[in-house]
Amino acid sequence: MPGEPQFKTWQEMLEHNRGLLLRRTGHDVAWWLAEARAQASASEADTRRWLVENGVSGYAQNPIMWELYGYPDFFLKDAVELLDGQYADRPALRPIADAVIALTLAWAEDGTANTQIQLRKTYFSLTTPRRKFAQVTPVSKSAVDIFLRLDDPAAGRLEIVKVRAGDPFQRKVRLREVGDVDASLAEILLRAYAANS
Repeated sequence: MPGEPQFKTWQEMLEHNRGLLLRRTGHDVAWWLAEARAQASASEADTRRWLVENGVSGYAQNPIMWELYGYPDFFLKDAVELLDGQYADRPALRPIADAVIALTLAWAEDGTANTQIQLRKTYFSLTTPRRKFAQVTPVSKSAVDIFLRLDDPAAGRLEIVKVRAGDPFQRKVRLREVGDVDASLAEILLRAYAANS
């Protein structure tokens, strides 16, 4: 993989989510934990429902749920381990992921965009300082899809994605080889970046 990517750490993400919870509700994680424990919910689903009913949704739920029910296994792995795991059974696609990472690293170096890379177990996200704008996912043994938070009309390489109501990632670009990570993809990604900055 070219260079060492500027991956956003899980601790940074967790701190962001804690701040989000405080800004949205006026209460910190400790306060919400005490309230949730007082509810004596029978399951994670019940707790999530209770949180939504009390105005806590999305990423703001994570620090509460993780404290109550345990942190995900991928918190224990570093970014390289997570990326290796995503492509372990599809090594021919790993150069595509590496090329997307190299592209975003080049933006950081030349000042084009302040993109961070956030690894999950089955995909990685590209984020602006504000929010996620792209999700890079190996969807089969022969393709990687980049799902985009972008409202542009479907044209050329940009396809419409059938999603559940409210899902903002309604466009995608399919990549089948390293050559697909080209100037036209960069242009699409930069439009998504700008739309979410």
